[in-house]
Amino acid sequence: MPSRNDHRKPPPVSSPAPRSAEALEDPALLRRLLRARDRMDAASHEAWPVKRLAEVSGVSEAHFARSFKRAFGVPPHRYLLTRRIEQATTLLRDTELGITDIAFATGWESLGTFGRIFRDITGMSPSAMRREARASMSELDRVPACVLKAAQRPDLTMAVLEKRRRVVHDTVRPSTKEVK
Repeated sequence: MPSRNDHRKPPPVSSPAPRSAEALEDPALLRRLLRARDRMDAASHEAWPVKRLAEVSGVSEAHFARSFKRAFGVPPHRYLLTRRIEQATTLLRDTELGITDIAFATGWESLGTFGRIFRDITGMSPSAMRREARASMSELDRVPACVLKAAQRPDLTMAVLEKRRRVVHDTVRPSTKEVK
């Protein structure tokens, strides 16, 4: 026979306190994450699966992926994409290398993938980026390289696939404002 109290909800199970700032509070973990990020920066053309990055950092794969995103604001894969696109943009602007050579030099295994992702992130094809960069070269000569690189850094706070979906539905806001 059910008692009168059976209709009550069970008491909520208390969960441990969130550790959202753990990567920023633990200097040893932050150093490990920085070590992995520095390795990606130094060799962005190489394959950097989470397993390899976790080994460099000396932590588990899941812990590395969570901590990296907390510390730097983007997952490791998007960080690597950002670096590759930055490097490709610089090579398009400053060298005479062919687009295929640039794609392979920056770590892409397929020219088609490079072109598609480059266009998704920057909004233009590699050849269009090269033409635009060269056309505005005289204006950019007066800007320090570090400022130029920061201004041209791709905005990858949103996944590329999500960005594609939003472009189709016309809901993507520009990541920068044009100043006149």
